[in-house]
Order: sequence, then C-alpha cells, then structure tokens
Amino acid sequence: MPSNKGQALDWYTGVIEVIDTRSFTSIWYWIIVAVTWSSTSHWTMGVPFDAVTRARRAGGEAQDDLELLARVNVNRILNIIDQAGLWVVGFATFLLSMLGILGFWYDIEIFQAILLIVGPLTIVALLSVRSARRIRQRGTTGSDLRIHITRQRFVNQFIGLVSIFITAFWGMWHNLSASVL
Repeated sequence: MPSNKGQALDWYTGVIEVIDTRSFTSIWYWIIVAVTWSSTSHWTMGVPFDAVTRARRAGGEAQDDLELLARVNVNRILNIIDQAGLWVVGFATFLLSMLGILGFWYDIEIFQAILLIVGPLTIVALLSVRSARRIRQRGTTGSDLRIHITRQRFVNQFIGLVSIFITAFWGMWHNLSASVL
C-alpha cells in the first residue's frame, strides 16, 4: 500500500512557505503594504475621495453628501479622542514601543515589518485628528472643505510614499545582510 506521507509533507511545506513570517520576502506583506496605503490615501479622515471628486464636479447634492460625510467623521474622530484620548495615546505608545523593541532590539523581522506599517499610520491618525479639529473649529464647508480634504489626502500620500520607500529600503537591506551572513 503506497504511503501519502510525502505528499502531506509537501503540502505542509508549501503552506508554510506561503504564510512565512519572514515578512520582507513575503508577497503577502507587500500586498498588505500596498492595500494599506491605497486605502489610507482613498479614505481621508473616513471620507472617500471619490465623494470629494463628485462634489467638485457636480456640486449640489453631491456637495451636501460630502459635507454630511465629513461632519459625521469629524464628530466621530473627535468624540473618540475627547472620550478616550489618553487611553488611545497610552495604548498606541505602548504598542509602538513594544514593536520597536521586539523588532529592532531583539531583531525579530515580523515586528520590524509591522512597525514600518503602523508607525507611519500613527502619524496619519494624528494629522487626521488635527484636521478634524480645524474643520470643526472653522466650520469649514463648500470648496474650502474639498481643499482641506484634498490637502490632507496629499499629506497622507506623501507619508505613504516615504513609508513605502523606507520599508522597501529596510527590507532590501535586511534581506541582503541576511544572505551575506
């Protein structure tokens, strides 16, 4: 009777290779990086950018929809910060510190990879809170709101671009130094 142990081992090895924790060589990590920054660029402060484009082109009801979406998301962001801001900052600081120590002090690649995504997203979150406060304080509406969200989107894209560059550079350096050793 033939044994299927070799086939099971090959299947297991194949699955482990697909979900490998060596992040910088995994296609899944780079897909996550691309999707994360694409989503962050599109959803500026929780407002989809196509709503800004539609409001710019059509005005009227599309502009009203944009202002409603922006108001809802501004209120949501500021309510979270006003209610649990200290806890959020404390948890984020703990998380970033833990990822930094585990990733770079103990040289664990998966934590380096996660920090290289989460760190810049924290900056985007802080800038979104600042933008939300400005929109509420100034009562920004109309074309000023579209301009404000567009500028915030540009800043998010710039942070994403720098983040992807640094992540790619670190990943290449990490892979090259690991292959030399």
